[in-house]
Formats: sequence, C-alpha cells, structure tokens
Amino acid sequence: MTTRPEPARRPGGRTARTRTRVLDAVLAELGEHGYDGLTMEAVAGRAGVHRATVYRRWGDVGGLLADVLDAAGDDAWQPPDTGSLTGDLTALNHEIQDALTAQPPIVAALIAASFRSEKAEHAQRRLWEDRYARCESIVGRAVQRGELPPRTDARRLLIAATAPVYHQLVLLRTPPDPDLPDQAARTAALAASAGAFGAAEPA
Repeated sequence: MTTRPEPARRPGGRTARTRTRVLDAVLAELGEHGYDGLTMEAVAGRAGVHRATVYRRWGDVGGLLADVLDAAGDDAWQPPDTGSLTGDLTALNHEIQDALTAQPPIVAALIAASFRSEKAEHAQRRLWEDRYARCESIVGRAVQRGELPPRTDARRLLIAATAPVYHQLVLLRTPPDPDLPDQAARTAALAASAGAFGAAEPA
C-alpha cells in the first residue's frame, strides 16, 4: 500500500521552506536519474540551496531519501472505503498499481533505493508500518459488516491481497496486468471469508 509521494508542502519558517525545496528536488532528481544518478550536488543545485546546507542537514543521499520517505508518512492518505471488502481491496490494489507505474517512476525508484541505503531501508520500513496500520480499517469494517470472522489477522490479509501486484511490477518487472488488482483482491477476500487469515488464539 504505497502512495505516490507528493512534493513537500509545509508552512513554516526558513528551515521548513528549505526542507520543502530540497525534498522536492530529491523527488525530481530521483524520477529523472534514478538512485545511481542522485547526488547531493544535483539536489542542492535544483533546490537553490548551498550544498554545505544539504550535507550538514542530511549527511548523504541515504539521509535525503529517508527524509523523503518520512515526509510521505506525514500525509492525510486514508485507504479506500467502498462499502465492501472486495471493493476496498480492489481499489487499494489499483492505487498501488497506479503508483508503481506512474511516470516518472518515483515510487519504484524509492523502493529500489531502500535496498541500497540503510537509512532509506529503515525509513521505508516505517512507511510500510504506517500504511499497514492505516489499512487495518479495511479489515475492521469488513468484520463489522459480517464479511469476515471476528479474529481475522488484518496484516496477513492485506499482504495476501496486495503482494501479487508488487511481485509483478517490482520483482518480475513485467508490464501491468489490468485484471490483476481485481483478481488478487477477490482471491484474498474469498480466502479471508473462509477463515484463512484467522489470528492465533491468545495463550
């Protein structure tokens, strides 16, 4: 459940404005040149900020990427609420597919960069945790509607529903299948309604 990072837009003083310009520049550079082409100097130049300021605050490229990912977690994004479990999971999968296939490929580049930078890896993990926590409401609503058993494990269900989209686009790097978001959502919803994702009983 990734969403496309938007340019940072935060009110505030000079420090906040500098951060906004720098993070916007990181996204632009990453989209145009990828991780291997991302440099502190290029970001500073695009942002119109002295490179010493960029080095002092962010340290290195990993620090820049980590801040971009942390900023993405500050948004107001909420998971879809269509009125049904299958509808919610389908809409979520379409959001994921749209984000992963958008041009420039910023989301895909951020995921790839998290394998190259320890700082970005930790920040990516924090963002995943945030997104999974927000998406638990999809499962909670489905339980309330009687679509799922009460002790359904939200995390396991969400992973099962979204993993095929990530697998196809991030791991296999094959062209997007327009039917996959719907198929993966329906399969996971059917399995969940049959109790496949029941949480373990407390000891």
